[in-house]
Amino acid sequence: MPRFSIIVPSHGVVGRLSQALDSVLAQSFGDFELIPVCDAPDAPAAAVAAGYAERDSRVTAVHSPPSAGLAGARNTGMRAATGAYLLFLDGDDTLAPGALTALDARLTRTGDVDVLYAEHERTPWWEGEPANPAAALLARAPKGAFAPGEAPRVTGVELPVWGTAYRRDFLTEHELVFPDGHFTDLGFGGLVTVRAERIAVLRSVVVRHHVRRQGSRINLPGTHHAELLDQVDLVLRTAAEQGLSKRRSGPLFEQLFALVLRTAAHPARLPGASRRAFFRRAGRLHRRHRPDGFRTPGGSVGVQHRLLAAGAYTAFRALRGANQRASAAAQRLPRPAGLRTRLYYRRQLRRPLDPDLAVYCAYWGRGYACSPAAIHAKAAELAPHIRQVFLVEPDQAHAMPAGVEYAVLGSRRAWQVLARAKYLVNNANFAEGVVKRPGSVHVQTQHGTPLKKMGVDQSTYPVVAAATGSFTKLLGRVDRWDYNLSSNTHSTQMWERAFPGSYEQLEYGYPRNDVFCTATADDVTRIRRELGVPEGRTAVLYAPTHRDYESDFGAGLDLEAFCEAAGDDVVVLLRAHYFYDRGTRAGTGRVIDVTGHRSTEEVCLAADVLVTDYSSIMFDYANLDRPIVVYADDWEVYTETRGVYFDLMAQPPGAVARTPEELARLFRDGSYASASAQALRDAFRSRFCQFDDGRAAERVVRRVLLGEPPEAIPPVRPLAERTPAPAARTFVRS
Repeated sequence: MPRFSIIVPSHGVVGRLSQALDSVLAQSFGDFELIPVCDAPDAPAAAVAAGYAERDSRVTAVHSPPSAGLAGARNTGMRAATGAYLLFLDGDDTLAPGALTALDARLTRTGDVDVLYAEHERTPWWEGEPANPAAALLARAPKGAFAPGEAPRVTGVELPVWGTAYRRDFLTEHELVFPDGHFTDLGFGGLVTVRAERIAVLRSVVVRHHVRRQGSRINLPGTHHAELLDQVDLVLRTAAEQGLSKRRSGPLFEQLFALVLRTAAHPARLPGASRRAFFRRAGRLHRRHRPDGFRTPGGSVGVQHRLLAAGAYTAFRALRGANQRASAAAQRLPRPAGLRTRLYYRRQLRRPLDPDLAVYCAYWGRGYACSPAAIHAKAAELAPHIRQVFLVEPDQAHAMPAGVEYAVLGSRRAWQVLARAKYLVNNANFAEGVVKRPGSVHVQTQHGTPLKKMGVDQSTYPVVAAATGSFTKLLGRVDRWDYNLSSNTHSTQMWERAFPGSYEQLEYGYPRNDVFCTATADDVTRIRRELGVPEGRTAVLYAPTHRDYESDFGAGLDLEAFCEAAGDDVVVLLRAHYFYDRGTRAGTGRVIDVTGHRSTEEVCLAADVLVTDYSSIMFDYANLDRPIVVYADDWEVYTETRGVYFDLMAQPPGAVARTPEELARLFRDGSYASASAQALRDAFRSRFCQFDDGRAAERVVRRVLLGEPPEAIPPVRPLAERTPAPAARTFVRS
């Protein structure tokens, strides 16, 4: 029998589930079983859990339908558990390093107890100082194991389920399970402490709880708050049946009704029609369960207790009137540069939205590019009634294609369309001063599949975090998103954790990659001719990514020497990261600089093989099913300074080289295109090319601009049924 059974519900948190499971498996104390509870065998979280179960025999996944709620998931995990003590861990939290060792040591000193309460750390997802809210309460508890009456304020009501170890035989003996409905933690915690006879505390952090930036779902407005009273009634009825002493029943009653009053005093949580009913029922419970000799707290809380007991709702509402409604997002003061421009923008915000106006931007105004451009082009075909305006920086205006209406960023015209447009599409983020108006629709297309850490996941990497700036401001921009595009389930999960928000994920593929399924041999020939690729040569696209610890671009490889060593037929297309695009480079010899070319997708179509380090271009290029080589000369440094979501060295899209000599040898002997490299690419494509089937832009236009229902959107074609654009070598050499 393992010492601990750790139960991890996973509904709605698949993006962070791996962090929770990793935090358990990384514990130095190994005598445990880990039980992730997934919605169903085919749910996204089940695939994550299954991968862990294959690698570690201590992991056993079980299933509980979403309709059973959190209580059902935890109860399912309890039935499967065989450990001496049960621990519960939310799927978006982590077990602190050394937590199990500390729990085991404490239980060894105290002997068997029914409940062991521990401290926890509340950590914001984005930024801010962590807090330890249980520390003050537990500090007043006796040093060893004790009976609950010795510390009556340690009731379990103010302590979370996931910071506590429960003896399994104790729970089984008393048939203690999580009660159905909302606020199940409150009901379970109260029932446990009423039944417990021997408890102890551990004054060290066991769980790191990641505070949701939107707050707990349970605190959202709705009629479900009435279930708080159900749980309070259940706990206090059980306490009365057990004959709980006055010493214990008073603190329990006070703590439970502190939660009740907090909800009653928060009008936004309760729909208007239900506020009075909630208050009246709470008053009846207060009068029914109030212990003899209960002393009402002092101050404002005491006044609220007395008003609740008297059923004086009108007076209570007047007292509550000091609480002000939160300002609506549309009332936030816009911040475009310049007083006149700010006033002009504010005037435009007072005008009605234009239901037939869409505004696009790519790479902070670098031009007509990426998925916004692909959506723009498809909308011109399928939704010609939509007026479309592209936003660009002044130095890119000359490069806009003929027939594309544009506005220069920062100009009055740009602020006007930003204020009036119903649809706003971007692959990065609009400026912080852009207001999300009610009725407007913001589409975030992203511009790559995440290998490196993104969003709030960058906060633990100092160099990257310093460059990112305020994560609170970043997530304020995320709050504007209505839709977020994804090209594979890996991205869906990583966007969920990197950019926590209330947007809807659209697993439609990346519109910019449509061309990889629609381009023809003639298109490839034309592009190669425009780029200056000699006929019959093997064009190697070299596309290194940006290093956060470097201030300027360095190729990282002697490209002329590589060409000489790789073979006479090799030419290199150099595509530097867009951070370094100055549009001034020119090709020399066998190295053709295509950094300034308008379209990354066209450059990919021209290339016969891709060489990259850790750039997300590999995920896009994989759609072409052409050879990919990873040149990883500084993988360890990169992972240490930037952080990655998976081990690229263990799951590469093709051959891997760590030195210039290894890279050249792959081309000299042809092993860059070997059968083993093909097998790696097949596995990589299966995982990361799920939704890029050539119709992503169409799906976005139909769903967002035309308002078609999800069931009417064209489904994604399976990978085996797609035909990628042909490589030049395929038809030139034949």
